[in-house]
Amino acid sequence: MVVAGAAGKTGLAVTRAATAAGLRVRGLVHRPEQRDVVLAAGAVEAVVTDLRDEASLTAAYGGADAVYHLAPNVDAEEVPLGALAVHVARRTGVRRFVLHSVMHPYVPTMPHHVRKAEVEHLVRTSGLLWTVLQPAAYVQNLVPSDRLAVPYSVDAPFTLVDLLDVAAAAARVLTEDEHRYATYELAGPTVTSVADVARLLTERTGREVAAVRLDPDAWQAGPGAALPVDAARALRAMFDHYDRHGLVGGCRPLADLLGRTPNDVRAVIEREVPAS
Repeated sequence: MVVAGAAGKTGLAVTRAATAAGLRVRGLVHRPEQRDVVLAAGAVEAVVTDLRDEASLTAAYGGADAVYHLAPNVDAEEVPLGALAVHVARRTGVRRFVLHSVMHPYVPTMPHHVRKAEVEHLVRTSGLLWTVLQPAAYVQNLVPSDRLAVPYSVDAPFTLVDLLDVAAAAARVLTEDEHRYATYELAGPTVTSVADVARLLTERTGREVAAVRLDPDAWQAGPGAALPVDAARALRAMFDHYDRHGLVGGCRPLADLLGRTPNDVRAVIEREVPAS
């Protein structure tokens, strides 16, 4: 099977989980120096691939039975990238296509979420055996950390999900045919906030971990200014949505896939952050 974006945080986790489930993973990477980390995660191959080039992608998909499609983060070309991935999968005889999407892709105020919704439509009408995974924001986006500074309310509600649980769910749908034509929302079991995470980190480490709300305009003029214009605008729109609504979903689909209650924030912190 093929894992796109295999050198990233999600790609590495999916590669490890798929390998542990007995799958032979060909990891696609953007740069040659990323090969070693993907091979260390258990992939049998790490192939430098241009996801925007049909010939490159065709060579990467050759002989693969399944594809885990993971687009670059906040990419303005996510829809054409998804269309190309679907086209090449069909042309090369890929049987199963799993799309890594996002929780609540149909939110009109978040343009990069809407792009994922458009890719979901392409996948569902592809004729492939497809599955769509819609994960919540990861706990790992916030931990470990000595200071949590975000450009939205630190009290906004989230159902943060453990990345390792998402990867385990991915391995499950990649190895069992009963998940074809299914869409699964993958959320953690508890509603929490950045402020709650800071308190749990403080409790775990014995050091004060502050939760700070950054001014969104200052973020856009500072860290946001280093990003492509479209990416900065998309993230600013996401932060504005988070500020008003947070991002919450249900954990039942993930619990069913795992056969247990998903890990909550405290469990992830206890696993990944050394105690004081």
